[in-house]
Amino acid sequence: MNLFALILAPLESAGLDYMVSGSVAAMNYGEPRLTNDIDLVLALPAASLGKLEAAFPEDLYYRAPTEILETELARALRGHTNIIHHETGFRADIYFRAKDPLHQWAWSRRNRYEVDDGLEAWFAPPEYVILRKLEYYQEGRSEKHLSDIRAMLDQGDLASLTQSPLIADWAATLGVVDVWNRFLQ
Repeated sequence: MNLFALILAPLESAGLDYMVSGSVAAMNYGEPRLTNDIDLVLALPAASLGKLEAAFPEDLYYRAPTEILETELARALRGHTNIIHHETGFRADIYFRAKDPLHQWAWSRRNRYEVDDGLEAWFAPPEYVILRKLEYYQEGRSEKHLSDIRAMLDQGDLASLTQSPLIADWAATLGVVDVWNRFLQ
């Protein structure tokens, strides 16, 4: 059973607009590692909340009550919820796109990849994944984020991102330029 499909297939079937980020995206661009969840950025107008609820029925998934989802959707930044598959315990951490400028930048640069036999999904661009991993490292100092970045940059076609002015500019905007510069040393 592909655990990622437990979350991605309902999103695809419902026609919800999303992108995979976090460790699953880092694995797609780098190397596999164990993870117990999938991080997603979801563009969900409040009027489409019913589509999310229908895609993840309560008999199969835990999801926050409608009132909580409405509150999280209303946040300009960092709106967040979880969806958990009851049978497996597999979790999706969902961050709402809202007005986050980095989400806005990444959206038009998403990439489509196959994740399971015939199931394709939208993935955040590698630059976005690196920048968010720098933020998460700065917040919690977990080395897994730097390891994910290293694995991504060790791929021949992504190695040039170490010289990317785009990453350097966003790192400055996000306040993680010191972490990025230390990482590059």
